[in-house]
Amino acid sequence: MSQQSQAQSIPEVLPLIPLRDLILFPNLVVPLFVGRERSINALEESMREGHLVALVTQKDAETQDPGHEDVYEIGCVASIMQELKLPDGTAKALVEGQKRMRILEFLQTDPFFLVRVEVIDESVQVDMETEALMRALIHDFEHASELGKPIPQEVLMAASAIEEPGRLADFVVFHLNLKVEEKQEILEAVEPMDRLERAATYLRKELEILEIGSKIQDRVKEQMTKTQREYFLREQLKAIQQELGHLDEVQAEIDEYKEKIAEASMPEPVEEKALKELGRLEKMPPAAAETSVIRTYLDWLIGLPWAEESEEKLDLEAAQRILDEDHYGLEKVKERILEYLAVHKLTGRMRGPILCFVGPPGVGKTSIGRSIARSLGREFIRISLGGVRDEAEIRGHRRTYVGALPGRIVQSISQIGTKNPVFMMDEIDKVGMDFRGDPTSALLEVLDPEQNYAFQDHYLEVPFDLSDVMFITTANLLDPIPPALRDRMEVIHFPGYTEDEKLHIATDYLIPKQLKEHGLTPGKLEFTEGALKEIVRRYTREAGVRNLERTIAMVCRQVARKVVEGRKSKSRVTERTLHKYLGPPKFSFGLAEEHDEVGAATGLVWTEVGGDVITIEATKMPGKGTLTLTGHLGDVMRESAQAAVSYIRTRSVELDIPADFAEKWDMHIHVPAAAIPKDGPSAGITMAAALASVFTGCAVRRDIAMTGEITLRGRVLQVGGLKEKLLAAHRAGITTVLIPKENVRDLDLMPEHVREELKIVPVSNMDEVLTKAFVKGCRPALKNRGRKPPASS
Repeated sequence: MSQQSQAQSIPEVLPLIPLRDLILFPNLVVPLFVGRERSINALEESMREGHLVALVTQKDAETQDPGHEDVYEIGCVASIMQELKLPDGTAKALVEGQKRMRILEFLQTDPFFLVRVEVIDESVQVDMETEALMRALIHDFEHASELGKPIPQEVLMAASAIEEPGRLADFVVFHLNLKVEEKQEILEAVEPMDRLERAATYLRKELEILEIGSKIQDRVKEQMTKTQREYFLREQLKAIQQELGHLDEVQAEIDEYKEKIAEASMPEPVEEKALKELGRLEKMPPAAAETSVIRTYLDWLIGLPWAEESEEKLDLEAAQRILDEDHYGLEKVKERILEYLAVHKLTGRMRGPILCFVGPPGVGKTSIGRSIARSLGREFIRISLGGVRDEAEIRGHRRTYVGALPGRIVQSISQIGTKNPVFMMDEIDKVGMDFRGDPTSALLEVLDPEQNYAFQDHYLEVPFDLSDVMFITTANLLDPIPPALRDRMEVIHFPGYTEDEKLHIATDYLIPKQLKEHGLTPGKLEFTEGALKEIVRRYTREAGVRNLERTIAMVCRQVARKVVEGRKSKSRVTERTLHKYLGPPKFSFGLAEEHDEVGAATGLVWTEVGGDVITIEATKMPGKGTLTLTGHLGDVMRESAQAAVSYIRTRSVELDIPADFAEKWDMHIHVPAAAIPKDGPSAGITMAAALASVFTGCAVRRDIAMTGEITLRGRVLQVGGLKEKLLAAHRAGITTVLIPKENVRDLDLMPEHVREELKIVPVSNMDEVLTKAFVKGCRPALKNRGRKPPASS
């Protein structure tokens, strides 16, 4: 039966088979696999009744038992050309599309779908526009095959032979990789011209995808060809070099790295990491960008002293001699180093101590670190942490960053070449923090003996043992150091030097050093002891000796100029000739005040550069009891002044002061050097003494200085920094110092000659302070001065 005659005899009622993921177009032959029971029944029915069946596609391929609403309305009438029943009960059929059709009504659902259909006829007229579109469609179809789409040659020939526009559109769309929904749109388009335009659009999109894929494939192919060419050339070059007796440079470099890794005595995990990176380097092309990164990393790993150690000197006498040669005093530090050596000598091995030297500038914190290294026979490393804000300065950068390097700790140890140096971190109290991290948090691991045996630098990514390193940190103040970091260190306080110590340091260390630096000899320049005392007292006022050294250097420069100008005689610097070199004195030496005065009391304060002596002034004026405080005072110092006023008011009867003085008089307390911020409670008894002097009219002795915190009941409480304060009083020529009784235990830290030259009077309450501080003529004015202070609760 011909297709035309069969199409004309299509009945209105047909069995229906729902299709999954397949669209059948008229005039196309496709195989079908039928497995569902209804579909098998429909296939058998159609074989009995004219071999025609209605085929429509399911909207959802996952639906196992579709109903009326689960299939599209438009489908295709197909003739069954062949049927084959399979052993598993399913069937295979070869079908050919005949005509588009529309489902009008479902007549039955069991045992198979039976539907009434309407055949859709289409126009076959071909005008010039349709002809042009058909030729363009055929051309694009052939071009798709040229770009790599797998279209058999016979399919291209069949497309070229089609003359009907609708049939050509169906044929092309059937062979494109379109979604079911897109093919269904073409099937439902009745007008051939509409189908041609839609098919052309889909084919153009397919061509664009094929062109992009072709370009990508060409690039990949070109790259592969280039890589293969380089490989063959390298192999040929290697063969030529072997024939000539030359080693391959790359292989020689790899062999050299292997040898260095074997000689570096790395721990096993580190060696595995190094060999793994070396394996990556060996497999990479020489021109790859990452080869330089791996080489740099391997160089750092190989350059670290994994096993190299300095041989320590365990001779205590030699160590003591070296420490004494370089520094005068500092007995506590020297004793700590000798104790470490003694324990090391007994045990054979000991973790390096972690020390923190705290003290004012110029007292020898940094310089003694080098002496410690020399006395131990170790290498010395010093880094400054002042202003460091980036955590990567300590831990390094990760290798993902361009130009990444290890942190300063690993860099320094690599440069010095031993794993047990003396490592000094200067200015640890001046470390900052910002958005890049907190360096002090990174130092927690470095300075913890329980953790630093496996210190992880971000760049190395392998543990490095820092437990043999002797870490020394320096600071001017303890307060800025975080408590967690402070807890990991053994703090040793460096006090300021006394006058005698400065004279010894100048005579034994500073003068010989400056003479050598200025090209002078002892035969050209001599300092008398009186001149040195004058320099210490009137030209420098500091806890350390830096300004003292600069002042000596100033004298040396002037003498050096005279020598160059032709002077032959020896220059002798005495107390009388000193002003010719240094000009007039910068500071006054002796008592803070020239006369005993009412309303002026001498106090002792602690500063970052050591102790100092200040005069606190008080006065009164008619008013309403207002208290004015000036001198750039902090909150704690202001509260101490309030406590002093309250004490004076409660003791007005004993001090013979009118009880209503606070209502008729304004009070003003001033601390000179107003540009310098001041704070702390230790000036409490000094302010109380100055106020009491104003209202009693009794002058305060100028040769007495005092320090202590005052309470409302007049008790004198303990203060800090006593040693520095007493040294400042000694420098200023004070003869008597009043200190809190609770501070008596701190006197053991004072040099013996200072304790002998100063009269140190412990006091426990304010009555004792006033009794000692007022001049003798006014002392009887104190009533009941022997009365005990109120009992503390």
